[in-house]
Amino acid sequence: MKLAVVSVAVLLVILIACPVSTRAEGYGDDGDDDDTKSWFPLDNLLSLRYYDKICPSFEKIVATKVSEWTKTDPSLGPALLRLVFHDCGVTGCDASVLLDHEGSERKSPASKTLRGFELIDAIKSEMEKSCPGKVSCADILVAASRDATYRLGGPYWPNAYGRRDSKTSYARDVEKVPSGRRDVTGLLETFQSYGLNVLDLVVLSGAHTIGKAYCETIQSRLYNFNGSNGTDPSIEPKYADYLRRKCRWASETVELDNKTPTVFDNQYYINLRKGEGVLSTDQELVKDPRTAPLVAAFALQGSLMFKQQFAVSMAKLVNVGVITGEDRDGEIRKVCSKSNSGIY
Repeated sequence: MKLAVVSVAVLLVILIACPVSTRAEGYGDDGDDDDTKSWFPLDNLLSLRYYDKICPSFEKIVATKVSEWTKTDPSLGPALLRLVFHDCGVTGCDASVLLDHEGSERKSPASKTLRGFELIDAIKSEMEKSCPGKVSCADILVAASRDATYRLGGPYWPNAYGRRDSKTSYARDVEKVPSGRRDVTGLLETFQSYGLNVLDLVVLSGAHTIGKAYCETIQSRLYNFNGSNGTDPSIEPKYADYLRRKCRWASETVELDNKTPTVFDNQYYINLRKGEGVLSTDQELVKDPRTAPLVAAFALQGSLMFKQQFAVSMAKLVNVGVITGEDRDGEIRKVCSKSNSGIY
């Protein structure tokens, strides 16, 4: 408990220094956002006002399309958030995950359950009508995932723009994305390679407060944990019984948050402390002394703290490995699934 209290104090200091909004203040308008300049890096030619003159309708087009599509299919919200994680976590936030050709990230077995590509294509098509050749697919993906998170009740945060799109994409690079079976040390090493820290790891894992997992990813925990032909003992027994009944078939899905699966809240952390984490990487956060106090802090302090810190950590994540106008290996694709050269 003392560790949890210390963690809460640390988090409060961070949040006071890094103000964000849990509602869309200025959503879609031209309000002053100078107060946001101190809470994420702008040293790579990205700008908060990048599209103000060259494509002033950028944010409105993205917000409108995301709203339309997620009303029809609410599951696209979690899908977009997962899609941007997979993009930024491979070679950086460069839309490489959107390229669709033999041997691309999108063709990797690890990417087979990714969704949301059609929505990004629809936004890009509309953008090309209003601002031809001005808006990158990487910026669209970052903006769409933020708007989808907000539509689910998550926080709103201002994005800096000016990313270019990668011209290449390789399936072998997808191995960099943390899998559902890595331990905390492996996860931390991956996050640190992105310039993120242990707090970012815990809070971004909280994205699992929404969405589903395919049973294929957890069957080893349920039926043959560590070769024992049994179930992972860290899973709460009644919940383990439910998962075994639910996941007889690998193609079935299970909610990542079994209590409030469609609400962006802190229930994920409460579940972890009860042994109700679906993925082993989630449940490991409770066991490791580096992450357990943070899990406790988010579980005990309600949803507001989680939402605020999620916005801060996401603003950091979407700046990982970006390509900018001065980089020779980037472009603004005409179609998100193809490079402009036509090679891929």
